[in-house]
Amino acid sequence: MGSLGDLHPYIAIALGLKRHGHDVVMATSRCYEQKIKALDLGFHPIRPDADWLANNDVMRRMMDFRWGTVRVVRDVLLPVLRETYDDTLEAVDGADLLVSHPIAFATRLVAEKTGIPWASTMITPLGFFSAWDVSILAFAPQFSAKLRGLGPAFWGPLLKIGKRAVRYWAEPIDRLASELGLPRKRQNPLGDGHSPDLVMALFSRLHADKQPDWPDQTVVTGFPFYDRYDGTRMPAALAQFLDAGPAPIVFTLGTAASADAGSFYEHATRAAQRLKCRAVLVVGKEWTMKDGNPTLGDGRSNSESGINKVVDGIVTCEYAPFSELFPRSKIIVHHAGIGTTGLAMQSGRPSLVMPFAHDNPDNAERSRRLGIARTISRHGHSAKSLANELRVLIDNPMYARRASQIAEQVQREDGVQTACNALERLLAKDCRLHQVQASA
Repeated sequence: MGSLGDLHPYIAIALGLKRHGHDVVMATSRCYEQKIKALDLGFHPIRPDADWLANNDVMRRMMDFRWGTVRVVRDVLLPVLRETYDDTLEAVDGADLLVSHPIAFATRLVAEKTGIPWASTMITPLGFFSAWDVSILAFAPQFSAKLRGLGPAFWGPLLKIGKRAVRYWAEPIDRLASELGLPRKRQNPLGDGHSPDLVMALFSRLHADKQPDWPDQTVVTGFPFYDRYDGTRMPAALAQFLDAGPAPIVFTLGTAASADAGSFYEHATRAAQRLKCRAVLVVGKEWTMKDGNPTLGDGRSNSESGINKVVDGIVTCEYAPFSELFPRSKIIVHHAGIGTTGLAMQSGRPSLVMPFAHDNPDNAERSRRLGIARTISRHGHSAKSLANELRVLIDNPMYARRASQIAEQVQREDGVQTACNALERLLAKDCRLHQVQASA
């Protein structure tokens, strides 16, 4: 459920399982139906549809720095929980295993009702709410950053109090569980909805390693990378641009934050001009060019090639596979979505990170602590401030060296294979259990 950064890790695992000989069905928003079927994977629609990602007005509310996550959960997901449950129940008919996204709250109820083995996942460390490795909380970033070092003695009780304080938000889940004849959970299912059998942390150990207060059944897989949009590869015109000169600075806000970009792309253009650097602006279909600057348009393609020349040395494109583009860049400027963060870590290039909402502040801080990124505030940035931060990254070779070291380690991880192995062990365990029960 969500943007491409939410969807792509599961596509990667689905394709891996298919290579292992399994039949796989992707149960996700209907707006992704064509994308899934083009990969020859099974598809089943799940409500709510993520078509709201294309609504700029809605996305501005959903990408609010402090309250975006609350709005997604309370305004989008929980009001249609029963519909999500019904869709999921239909999707799992005949299935041997169920794998869930962190905010697919109906999944646990379906697994309990049907008895189908279930593996839950986390695509970002924030979802573990660890007192040992405290995340930067978007609604209180300065508080969580400054007091992070106080450790579990301080954060353990505080996080428990926080989960209890918002326990009432989960009332729709409790109500549906009661209707289904399932027991009410003491824990907050919005923050502790882990499978008792397998939890997969779908990111690199360098981004966050397993902590003492994570579930014992957690497996840190590494990033399961998938990086295609409707099967397309690098636009030919963009490849030609990259071949024609020095490595550019890449500016992108991913698929979710671009609708609330404000003056970011205009400032990006001017920052690149100040530095006399080539630049690639990956802006999505929402943006077009007017008087030499990116401007919110009507959502239609900007050009037949998917690329538009702005000024000498600066181009915009609707989409580019980051796994191909990032390694050919000088620096990556992005919003710290988990998918973009993982591909930036894999690329070996340093980043300037401007977090927007949700897990972005935490991902940004983790990249900063690794020594591969600097951060800049979403609010009050300018062409000058962007250029100044970029200049530090360009002039200090430590960032490039560290980014290269991190990339070598990330590239050695195989998130897809590790995830597939963990899921097959769970399948085998369940098979043995049924054999024992049958013999008894």
